[in-house]
Amino acid sequence: MIGFMLILLTNDDGIYAPGLAAMERELRVMGEVMVVAPAAEQSGVGHAITYLSPLIVKEVYRNENGPGGERRWGWAVEGSPADCVKIGVQQFSSKTPDLVVSGINGGLNAGINVLYSGTVAAAIEGAFFGITSVAVSLEFDEHARFDRAARLACDVIRRILENKSPEPQLYNLNIPTAALSGRPEVCIVPMNVTRYGGGFEKRSDPWGRDYYWMTGGPPESVPGHETDLSALAKGKVTITPLDYDMTRRTTLDEMRRWEFRLADDSE
Repeated sequence: MIGFMLILLTNDDGIYAPGLAAMERELRVMGEVMVVAPAAEQSGVGHAITYLSPLIVKEVYRNENGPGGERRWGWAVEGSPADCVKIGVQQFSSKTPDLVVSGINGGLNAGINVLYSGTVAAAIEGAFFGITSVAVSLEFDEHARFDRAARLACDVIRRILENKSPEPQLYNLNIPTAALSGRPEVCIVPMNVTRYGGGFEKRSDPWGRDYYWMTGGPPESVPGHETDLSALAKGKVTITPLDYDMTRRTTLDEMRRWEFRLADDSE
């Protein structure tokens, strides 16, 4: 059984995003939810942090139960998702959160998009603090069923917490639209590290100035090698355990056998 927890909830779509609200409602069953999210959308900012300017923070209140039912819902931060986790843990939390959840993002964060994602970066920031963290993303849809996705995500998060080892872990959870109906299959897969195809489409604005629009989609799957992208294409929910240590161990061992004889600049 999972005890009542303190959960830090953030995202990269902004504090007024419907995916964040849906996730907050479902997580309340699991514990106290502290919302610290960007004041405006921060999609694609990766693990950017703010250090050359001050972080402006505003408390956000919501009225949920009619007159007199106003409560503090969270903090809106004029910064990145990683900023939100940093300041949430160090300034707004009375104790270290038991869990960090980032999402629900409007759009999948799979393949090498994991490296660009503000959603995933926020979860990584939580892992920096030694907190089990989960990034949650839903396939983009103009009429996305965030409520259903949040219930599904919380079910998966409960299973993770019940089965994982005691050490803090970092996870990336993606939900395709097809998984929102019936009983979806959950697949544990590695991230696809193939570069996305496409490039840039050159256009001209009304004044004749050139500009470029990024194009292209995910790469084709390699037969017989299931990854997050191939499993999502089959309508499966994917979970990928992540790590932020980017050291290539095999090359590290090889390089230790090299000899470096650098020139003496006094000669």
